This record gives sequence, C-alpha cells and structure tokens, in this order.
Amino acid sequence: MGHSSYSLADVVGVVLAGGQSCQMSGDDKGLKSLAGKPLIAHVIERLAPQVGSLIINTKSDLTLYAAFGLPVIPDIHGEFAGPLAGILSAMRWAREHQPSARWIATTACDTPFLPMNYVETLHRTATPARSTFAGAMSMSGIHYKMGLWAVDLVDDLTESLARGEYQVQLWVDRHWHVKVLFPT
Repeated sequence: MGHSSYSLADVVGVVLAGGQSCQMSGDDKGLKSLAGKPLIAHVIERLAPQVGSLIINTKSDLTLYAAFGLPVIPDIHGEFAGPLAGILSAMRWAREHQPSARWIATTACDTPFLPMNYVETLHRTATPARSTFAGAMSMSGIHYKMGLWAVDLVDDLTESLARGEYQVQLWVDRHWHVKVLFPT
C-alpha cells in the first residue's frame, strides 16, 4: 500500500451522534433537518463512499437511528466519557466486525458538508508520518471528534477510560499524531 492511497477495507467510518444538544433545544443533533433531510443523512452520503463500512455511535435511543440502515452501536463505557467512549466503541466494533480495518474515521453527526476527500486527506497525512491519529482542524483549531484513529490504540484507550481519563486532547497528546487543516 502506498503512502497516498488506502483500501476502503482499511477504514471503518463512524458517525458520532452523541445525543442531545443543549444548543438545539435538547433534541438529537443528527436528526435536525437541513434541506429536507436529517443532518446525519447528509453525513452518511458523504462518508459512505470513503470507507469500507459505516456505523453510527450514539448515547441516545438506538432505534432513533435504525432507519438509516447502518449498524447503530451504543457507548460501551458506562459513565459519561464524552467522544472517547464512542471512539472506543467503534474501535472494538471494527476489531470484531471488520478485522482487516486498520483505522476508524470519525465525524460528528452535524457536519453535513464533510469534504468528499476527508478520509483520503487524513490518511495521506497520517501514513508517512507513522501517526496513530490524524485530526481535522480548521482555522478555529482542531476538532477532536473529527479524525482518523489507529484501531491499534484500542487497548490503550480502554485503560485510559478505566482510569477515568476522558479528555480527548490529553489522550491524543500522548500519542504520535498530526493535524490536518481543512479549508472552511
């Protein structure tokens, strides 16, 4: 495999639909409508062609997202652990259901204009640098829910959450990573 290309089988796409949004009247963000369809539907359309398989992770009622025809997985970490719980759940799902996957590509459910080259761009940057995480950033900074994560980090992340370490930035900073600027 060359540095600038990847196989779809290498990547599981993960839409993080964390749940209710205080800024959106307490409703699930991903189910809010944009141009006549839910935000998450826009995200699925853009991410699906870039990955080998696609799943939705949520802390909400799983049946709310079942209509999208994708596996919907809950956070496996009981306490509120933020995005890291969803990332860990996705890594474990990838290990079990798509063992050839080396990466998970995460995005938030409220990113309807996800770049069509999102995964390729993250992979192209992470691979030559031998990074275990490539994070998407804009001029406002890094967006920790948006990135490419090495599935090999699953044991380390399990241990970190077991110790009550829930801050994404602190966990990412302990690993070799790159930041990838995407234009807005």
